[in-house]
Amino acid sequence: MNVATIGTGFIVEWFLEAASQIENLHATAVYSRKEESGKKLADAFQIKNVYTDLEEMMQNDDIDCIYIASPNSLHYEHAKMALQHNKHVICEKPFTSTVAQLTSLIDLAQKKKKMLFEAIVTIHMPNYISMKENLPKLGAIRAVQCNFSQYSSRYDKFLNGETPNVFNPEFSGGALSDINIYNLHFVMNMFGKPYNVEYFPNMQRGIDTSGILILEYDTFKAVCVGCKDTKSHNISQIQGEKGYITLNSETSRCANYSITTSDGTQLPAVKQNDIALYYELKDFVKIIESNDMQACMSLLEYSKSVMEVYETARKKAGIRFPADQKPIS
Repeated sequence: MNVATIGTGFIVEWFLEAASQIENLHATAVYSRKEESGKKLADAFQIKNVYTDLEEMMQNDDIDCIYIASPNSLHYEHAKMALQHNKHVICEKPFTSTVAQLTSLIDLAQKKKKMLFEAIVTIHMPNYISMKENLPKLGAIRAVQCNFSQYSSRYDKFLNGETPNVFNPEFSGGALSDINIYNLHFVMNMFGKPYNVEYFPNMQRGIDTSGILILEYDTFKAVCVGCKDTKSHNISQIQGEKGYITLNSETSRCANYSITTSDGTQLPAVKQNDIALYYELKDFVKIIESNDMQACMSLLEYSKSVMEVYETARKKAGIRFPADQKPIS
């Protein structure tokens, strides 16, 4: 399977590194608005084709799949374009700016009989899957807390009056979109959709630079802290009546965790690939190669439920994106 990439940020480098470790997957093209940055990326990974014209790349019949890591606000446009050109799509989180956009993409993917995936590493990590399997040891869940805080290298520019994409409403940025979305997936993939959500952001110049997300379930509450304006020890805990799980890492990588019950503390975590994208990509390739549309649709239905909670939280907090006003074409 031949894959092409859109974007030149560090996440694309991680994707290409992961792709190099997947059997029968070949990175054959990169797209960048600037030829210089595209060529630099292509040279680093020995990729033959560099495009600055997106339509030209999409028309290449040798490309089977497009990986999208453009600014959030462009995810819908780029995914739609790829599907229209009969390509499979792997799109970075958050999937789209609105639920309506995602619904449109799902309909198009079904019409074209192509696979569409959200690249959210959390739910594919071996240690995350292991945590889910060990949940029964905790008894009834009574509290969940997640903190994923990472001082952004672009925050200093923001403080100096610039508007990097990640802190720009025009590009569907903000802490909820960029970092707390991992916490949201961490909780929802374990426990499903909450009956209520509230988001309490720290707002600067119309965007959330950090915030606290509260998810309400029938028997417990989940508190998710996501900050791009400060850093902290990244830690999450799932607390049950019979014990608790402690994750000592970001909710993206799920690098290390322990289980504590009356029997003591267990350390079931395994060493994972340093490139977190490896696991999601391996799963996506398997689904595509086996033409398992049911598995694809199951992931899409889950991603849509997360997008519904994400959009509700964002709008309740008064965070508006241009995409909220744009009709779906």
